[in-house]
Amino acid sequence: MIAPGVPTPPAVSAALTTTEVQVTSGFKGARIVLYGAIFDPGQRPSDVVVLVRGPEQPIRIAHKIRIAGLWINSRPVIFQGAPGFYMAASTRPLAQIAGRPVLQGLGAGLDHLAFDAPAEHKVETRYGVKDVVVNRLGFDYPEWRRAVVRLKSRMGLYDEDDHGVVFVDRNLFKAEINLPTDAPIGRYQAQILLFQEGRPVSSRLRHLEVRKVGLQRALYLFAHLHPWTYGLVSVSIALAAGWAASAAFRRS
Repeated sequence: MIAPGVPTPPAVSAALTTTEVQVTSGFKGARIVLYGAIFDPGQRPSDVVVLVRGPEQPIRIAHKIRIAGLWINSRPVIFQGAPGFYMAASTRPLAQIAGRPVLQGLGAGLDHLAFDAPAEHKVETRYGVKDVVVNRLGFDYPEWRRAVVRLKSRMGLYDEDDHGVVFVDRNLFKAEINLPTDAPIGRYQAQILLFQEGRPVSSRLRHLEVRKVGLQRALYLFAHLHPWTYGLVSVSIALAAGWAASAAFRRS
């Protein structure tokens, strides 16, 4: 309960038009609308930032290197902790809403996503005094990280929209979440942040479930619960199909 004379703190509220997306064999993506409202008796200038994160997925990436006149793939780098889907939408550019330390702490924006390549870390003893963690990627690490973001952006899995949150009335806003065909299966989290004077003053979390249904779901669960059996069955089917095709061509 707020004491008399104490200003009511600002608050934000939001909801999704749907909390479940069903993926079938004919799935072509989905569009979900997030709508919300700002409650602030003081009517102070406000910004809204919406951050949507999908389930984490390891990302394996390599680049072309030239050896003896031949272009081959380098040793792959595996990034961990990266969301399989990420969207940042805001009422204006994030850099105009808050400072870099605040955005980094929230993981707000493609430049501030927190993921790493732990396999590239090693411990070295320097100056004979203490151990330090060194990244084998060295000065190339930012370029590898940018490559991950570019790859995901081309696939429609990462997006940042400086004007993706739109006020439809003085205190009412909306944003669209566009899931591509390759949207990962799992639980998504939508974080709605209310900013005033460069800092978040209120937030809400909403969740979205993307799941396979029908035969797609049965195969998905079978593959994840019984991976070895699924692999053997898949190989057996492929061998049988190859044998049948070979026999058919021989007869013809």
